Amino acid sequence: MKKTPLIAVIAGLALGAVASLAQAGTWPERPLTLIVPFPPGGAADTVGRYYAEQLSTSLGQPVVVENKPGAGTAIAAEYVARAKPDGYTLSLATAGQLTILPNLQGDLRFDAQKDFTPVAVLASVPNVVAVNASSKIQTLQELIAEAKARPGALTYSSCGNGTLCHLSGELLKNLAGVDLLHVPYKGSAPAVTGLLGGEVDVAVDTVTVLAPQIKAGKLKGLVLSSADPSPLLPGVPGALQAGLPGFVASGWFGIVLPRNAPPAVVERLSHDIQVIAAAPQTAERFAQNGITLEKSTPAEFGQLIADDYQRWGEVIRAAKVKIE
Repeated sequence: MKKTPLIAVIAGLALGAVASLAQAGTWPERPLTLIVPFPPGGAADTVGRYYAEQLSTSLGQPVVVENKPGAGTAIAAEYVARAKPDGYTLSLATAGQLTILPNLQGDLRFDAQKDFTPVAVLASVPNVVAVNASSKIQTLQELIAEAKARPGALTYSSCGNGTLCHLSGELLKNLAGVDLLHVPYKGSAPAVTGLLGGEVDVAVDTVTVLAPQIKAGKLKGLVLSSADPSPLLPGVPGALQAGLPGFVASGWFGIVLPRNAPPAVVERLSHDIQVIAAAPQTAERFAQNGITLEKSTPAEFGQLIADDYQRWGEVIRAAKVKIE
């Protein structure tokens, strides 16, 4: 095999670096695509479409939302992982996609820790632990006391096995030292119906899903999986108020690019996202849907992914959660 002279290798690397800088300097020159790993509607789609609209203005190019649901968000993640790292394919990544799914499935065709370039956290949605309004349990302390008095007798619903709803319930069990029986449903709607109909004793789901039922007086919120209360549910305590400070398990949404995205593109996107986040209407728009505005640097987002990957891995292993 013919060897390439060292000077040629250096020249090639230099030309590549110049080309990359030139590309980043003129970016974007055409429309961008934002991949959302869920169908239209819901918190993820709301966050994705809002930022796509705002970025279209700040970047001077359309940012088109493309929904790619399926396989627990793995289809979207694999697509983005294989996309060209030129800054024209963005992904709305979720906590479940990059920190839970990789701990549950060993056959994924993407590496959540290596195949993406973090840009910024955009928003988060806390979960709520709720009971039927007619339940004799009216506080988190009463739930814990009842669960300790009758180990394994109380049931809690989730929106599916291996979801953040499910793992939030397992985290609650671990922190409170109680035994609750998990009853997975195929989605949030049937899980809420199960609680309303008396099929289960407790439900764990997002603020977005449970707030309407709590506001209507049909359900009673016991605690939020966030440090502080939510403006959407002022009567429901946050984890700190409820005396369970470790119960912080909000599902976050953030923007990532394929691995090896140009640093200048990452910096530009990060800057524009921070400007959008600082606009008063952004927080107001999200609050209407029970969504909390979040801000971060690329480095902080990368650390969040790493920390949550480890944390949920520990919860999954402790609870012996498996996806059939």
